[in-house]
Amino acid sequence: MRERYIRIIAGTLILISIILAATVNINWLWFTAFVGVNLFQSGITKWCLMDDILKKLGVK
Repeated sequence: MRERYIRIIAGTLILISIILAATVNINWLWFTAFVGVNLFQSGITKWCLMDDILKKLGVK
């Protein structure tokens, strides 16, 4: 279940940063890259900070 929430959160953050890049400042794309790098890193290492945060919040 946490994996589903992680995907929803990551997708939402990417969409928000793209909207902000298009409307506010192009530098918001750096945040999009940050989320993408974290997804890549978690795929390789099998460790995800968001998973730890959701676990501490009690999400099963």
